[in-house]
Amino acid sequence: MAQPVNPPRGMRDFLPADKARREHALGIIRSVYRSHGFDEIETPVVEDYARLHAGLGGDNEKLSFSILKRGIRPEALAAAAEAGDAEQLADLGLRFDLTVPLTRFFASHRAELPPVFRSIQIAPVWRAERPQKGRYRQFVQADIDIIGEAGLLAEIELITATSQALAALGLDGCVIRVNDRRILFGLLAHCGFAPETHDRALITIDKLDKIGAAGVVEELREIDGDAADRIGAVLAAVEPALGADGAGADGAGAGIPLTREAIAEVLPEGAAEDGVANLVALGEALEGGLPAGVAVRFDPTLVRGMGYYTGTIFEVAHPGSGSSVGGGGRYDGMVGRFLGQDVPAVGFSIGFERVVDLLTLPESTGPEAVALIADADVELADLLALKRALVDRGHRVRLEKRQKNMKTLLARIAGEGFARVANVRAGVRDADALEFRDLAD
Repeated sequence: MAQPVNPPRGMRDFLPADKARREHALGIIRSVYRSHGFDEIETPVVEDYARLHAGLGGDNEKLSFSILKRGIRPEALAAAAEAGDAEQLADLGLRFDLTVPLTRFFASHRAELPPVFRSIQIAPVWRAERPQKGRYRQFVQADIDIIGEAGLLAEIELITATSQALAALGLDGCVIRVNDRRILFGLLAHCGFAPETHDRALITIDKLDKIGAAGVVEELREIDGDAADRIGAVLAAVEPALGADGAGADGAGAGIPLTREAIAEVLPEGAAEDGVANLVALGEALEGGLPAGVAVRFDPTLVRGMGYYTGTIFEVAHPGSGSSVGGGGRYDGMVGRFLGQDVPAVGFSIGFERVVDLLTLPESTGPEAVALIADADVELADLLALKRALVDRGHRVRLEKRQKNMKTLLARIAGEGFARVANVRAGVRDADALEFRDLAD
């Protein structure tokens, strides 16, 4: 019986054309980020198990892939089985995001890095998700982070760089939804939720797009009925202001502008003034500074599931995607877990897999691709000399042998991105003697 030859569930192979399109998109993102002064780093795909499960990764810790210790002895297997804890057998794990590795990287190399470090990380991560459309077990993240800057300048740099990357990719209609964790906690306190219930309440509010305001209020009543009714009144005012999908067709975006007047219309008076002032200052700084087709809007229901966020948080919405296509926020406490002292940090990640599905990219990029079709009696040395000459001129060159069915051959290489073709006959040694014709003809 033939064995299955598909990749593992939730992971994918990419054919050459798909890979070329992905690399083209990654090249655009990388180029924009570097133009904004960020430097690219690389970290291992594995980290210590204890570090991946130190409470820094939120719910993603539950989705991490663990790696068994080397040389496990029978008594260790028995002890793990008796305890009902298979994780006793693991000492490493595949990274589930790029933020935890970055904080470890910074703690390891702080003496070698500038006081304010601007990093790029573009790499695959792994999560034991339930595979479905747009959600995979291996996927690429494209992150930029700023460590060491406590002021609003960090958020401004991240948002402007990310918005220009999205615009350079041709993604019109993006809306960057922003909130502040201080506003969320201030709103919960104002409505009467006890501090010890705040985390649970935020988990419920985060379901607003799935169960609606009525569903959120009903679930919050399990915590505090009166407080749930109060926050329900806030949600009733917020939902119409946010719009149906968070993004307008003209790119201006539905939602709430980052102005004090607009924010005051949906928030109770006096709720989390420090968070409101932060967002108003952000809106003033970004005014007129974003590319066409990208807007920034306030969304008081934006939660971001990670518990490590401490201030500004943001997500990218696009009308062509049912899920966010990027997100991030300020996580001032994470680096301090490694260093023993607080270090300000904020990051923004583009969800590359979701973004690339929205793009219309050129099928062929880079140098002109040409094919040489050699007769059977052509000397190999001559053929390689012709190829070398064309490569030196900047071409991408494919060598093919003449076949009986040339129509099939030409169709295949045209589909692989080769624009022109030349026949090579015996004795031809000069690339200038080749006669090229367009495959499109």
